[in-house]
Amino acid sequence: MPAWPPAGKRAGLSFTLTARNMPFLLKLASLISGWRALTAALALLCALAPARVLAQVFDSELQRFRLTIVTGGLEHPWGLAFLPDGRMLVSERPGRLRLIDAKGNLDPQAVKGLPPIAAIGQGGLLDVAVHPAFRQNGWIYLSYVAAGTGGYGTEVLRARLRNRALHDVQVVFRMRPKSATGYHFGSRLVFDREGYLYITLGDRGEQERAQRLDDHAGSVIRLHDDGRVPADNPFVRQAGALPEKFTLGNRNIQGAAVHPATGELWAHEHGPQGGDEINVIRAGVNYGWPVITYGRNYGSGTRIGEGSEKAGMAQPVLQWTPSIAPSGMAFYTGNRFPAWQGDLFVGALRDQMLLRIRLDGERVVRQEALLKSVIGRIRDVRNGPDGLLYLLTDSPSGVLARLQPVP
Repeated sequence: MPAWPPAGKRAGLSFTLTARNMPFLLKLASLISGWRALTAALALLCALAPARVLAQVFDSELQRFRLTIVTGGLEHPWGLAFLPDGRMLVSERPGRLRLIDAKGNLDPQAVKGLPPIAAIGQGGLLDVAVHPAFRQNGWIYLSYVAAGTGGYGTEVLRARLRNRALHDVQVVFRMRPKSATGYHFGSRLVFDREGYLYITLGDRGEQERAQRLDDHAGSVIRLHDDGRVPADNPFVRQAGALPEKFTLGNRNIQGAAVHPATGELWAHEHGPQGGDEINVIRAGVNYGWPVITYGRNYGSGTRIGEGSEKAGMAQPVLQWTPSIAPSGMAFYTGNRFPAWQGDLFVGALRDQMLLRIRLDGERVVRQEALLKSVIGRIRDVRNGPDGLLYLLTDSPSGVLARLQPVP
């Protein structure tokens, strides 16, 4: 592949970035913690010359496209949301909320007013979402890990953003019980067409919790936008059940999106050594974990639970074995890529790719791997209001990138 133009010189160093050495340099910077100068230099290169750092053209089965870095300098970015004025919000797992303007400039000052964030293991500041009626009410939503009695758990707040600070902060959900592990916090935030808020949660690395109705772990939560429990939630009238629960039997959901035609919530979850899944999320459904799974125990490869099928437990729309480690997902609904209309896009951490999935109803008819090992671990995937696709990469020197059509 041709080399990209030199991105610039800082502290006497110059770099020529190519499609082959960009992932290597980013990985080297993130793995060798002692080379702080290299990490800082690469982040600075992306931040100062975003349009020139990466502008590579790719040919897919249906669409030629260009991948461009919008901005760099992000530390383990996790979630992305668009504001009506053209700005973007990006959450960083260590506990910072960042603003990016419409031209791709990263505000060096993080948003103030966040509560204490427990950046432990896989946890920290997680997803960010904008209320569907943001122009009227100004609410943004954040999911994050908080410390409390018994350890740590996922919580969700809403607040109004003014002058680079959060105001009118209200916690609308607190996971219970909390526990000491640093694994499987989830967590995506999605509003459906009726304005209900869905919160995806992991099993916290304690798999038996996913089958308990008196435990939030391993489930999807459904709430009104202010945290109230909808009267038609499936377990509201069941003795001993937590009324916020909408599903059970989910291992660790890190991608969710509303289907543009049906309005139903779709989600994917991590499996153990295989068995990553995509599911259609429906009220009261048991998705099986850990009773059934296509995955296997780490290391030994032995069977988990009772196999891969059981009456009364849902089968996935799609499962991946071996695992791709999915994170982030979006149905493409813009008009800039007409050949991709309605396709499902899924980011992959382990396989470092963007997966395009063609569907016929709830049947998968085609999968295409894009950008494999080009920009690293893809954490989030979003439709932009401009009709383009946006990606976040999970790295100490993470980037916000976008896909643009090429005639």
